[in-house]
Amino acid sequence: MALYKYGEHLRTSTHAAFDEQNEPGAAAAHAGIYRCVACGDEIGIAKGHTLPPQNHHQHAAGLGRIRWQLIVYAQSKG
Repeated sequence: MALYKYGEHLRTSTHAAFDEQNEPGAAAAHAGIYRCVACGDEIGIAKGHTLPPQNHHQHAAGLGRIRWQLIVYAQSKG
């Protein structure tokens, strides 16, 4: 689970990007923290970089498919 110390740097959003589940190896549409919906592993990634592929991130077969979901969106002012 992602942690934070200073809540004033975060705010709640209902943006549809948080509902999308991304395939392994897909390009990250947004910079931020992505979480595997099956096992809970988290990664930080830059926009456009490739999410970990199937053979890089693995977990027990009984947990289901690897799917990455955005949980923290890093906004850029530029």
